[in-house]
Amino acid sequence: MTLLDGEHLIESYAQTGGTPKILAVSESALETTGAGALFESTPADEKWVLSDSLLRSLSPVDTPVGLVAVISIPDNLSVTSAGQSCLLLEGIQDPGNVGTMLRTAAAAGITDVLLSPGCAFAWSPKVMRAGQGAHFQLSIREDADLLVAAKAFQGKVIATLPRADRTLFEADLRGPVAWMFGSEGAGLSEGMASCATESVSIPMPGKTESLNVAAALAVCLFEQVRQKA
Repeated sequence: MTLLDGEHLIESYAQTGGTPKILAVSESALETTGAGALFESTPADEKWVLSDSLLRSLSPVDTPVGLVAVISIPDNLSVTSAGQSCLLLEGIQDPGNVGTMLRTAAAAGITDVLLSPGCAFAWSPKVMRAGQGAHFQLSIREDADLLVAAKAFQGKVIATLPRADRTLFEADLRGPVAWMFGSEGAGLSEGMASCATESVSIPMPGKTESLNVAAALAVCLFEQVRQKA
């Protein structure tokens, strides 16, 4: 189970046809147009009206809007199908980065995401907030064996490395790609990097040593979007 906080996440979940186990609203939020209407219109197994102070103590955010939902984590194990690109994320520990990467993947049209052991829990409230509803557009597999997935992938397996022989903009990204990204500090492990069929770097003419991993992923995925277009 996990906790959704706020109207946007709850609406995104409801649009998939999911039914919250519990939908809870604060007394003051029940009187507002947005939260009150969503509370009334959204089906749920149980509906609770709570005091403002109790709702604040349950919410995972500093300034809650007064509407939360408890849901079952979707059983959407990723199956990397032929002809489709995917993400292989190794040891991404920061919840904000994981959520942002999931949101970027959904925006770029990628649906399959595999996370190694050691990644932040994809369905934690912090990751969910950063994902802004992207979770419900994705097929996510946690604790995945990325080496097996990389070796079985029918397409290019691309590692982003700071000293690769070619740049991202020189690579042909029009076919299916398994994109590999490593942890913020250590990067990809040697085992994962050795599975890559290609490695690329992102040109950085400035003096900054590296990009945030979520920013690097966005550059790569939208270069692929550009090439496909």
